[in-house]
Amino acid sequence: MAMSNATKNAYLDDIKKACDVMRNGGIILYPTDTVWGIGCDATNKEAVAKVYKLKQRCDSKALIILLDNEKLLQRYVDEVPDVAYELINVTIKPLTIIYDNGINLCKELLAEDNSIGIRITHEEFSRQLCQSLRKPIVSTSANVSGQPTPNCFNEISQEIKQGVDYIVQYNQHDTEPRQASSVIKLRNDGVIKILRN
Repeated sequence: MAMSNATKNAYLDDIKKACDVMRNGGIILYPTDTVWGIGCDATNKEAVAKVYKLKQRCDSKALIILLDNEKLLQRYVDEVPDVAYELINVTIKPLTIIYDNGINLCKELLAEDNSIGIRITHEEFSRQLCQSLRKPIVSTSANVSGQPTPNCFNEISQEIKQGVDYIVQYNQHDTEPRQASSVIKLRNDGVIKILRN
C-alpha cells in the first residue's frame, strides 16, 4: 500500500532524527528485519559502550551489525568467503553470518576470536537507516541481558525505552510476533557451523 505524503514525511523524518542521534554518538530503539533492536553507529566506541551498559551485558560478548548491501561486506570483514554471497542470496529468513576477522569497526563489537556477526537487512526501514547513516548499525535485541526478547514494541521494558536517546516511531503498532535470525559461523576456509536455525 502506498504511503500518503504525511506518512511518508513522518517516515523520512524518523530516519533523519535517528541518524542525527547516531551521528552524535547516541543510541536508538528501532525496528529491524527481526525483533526491535537497540542500535548505534558501529564505528563509535562511546556509543557501543552505551549499548553494553543499557543491556547490562559484558563487553566480551559480541554484538552484531546490520548492513544494507552485501557489497559492503568487504569494508568490515578482512576476507569474505565466496559462499557468503550465495548464502545471503538463497536464504528466505533473516540470516546472521559470523565472519573471521572483523575490520574497521569498534573493537568492542568483536568476539574474543576477532569474529563479527553481520546481517544484510532487506526490511525497508532498517535498510534505509543504514543507507542514510552510511555506516554499519549495531543491532541487538531490545532487552536487558538474560531477560526475554520482546516480540513487539509493546513488550519492550520502560528501562530500555528510557535508556535510549531516540525511539523510532515507525512500526510501533505492529503486534505480529517476530523471530530472531538464523545464525551461522562461516570460516575463511568455507567451513559452515550452524549456531541457530
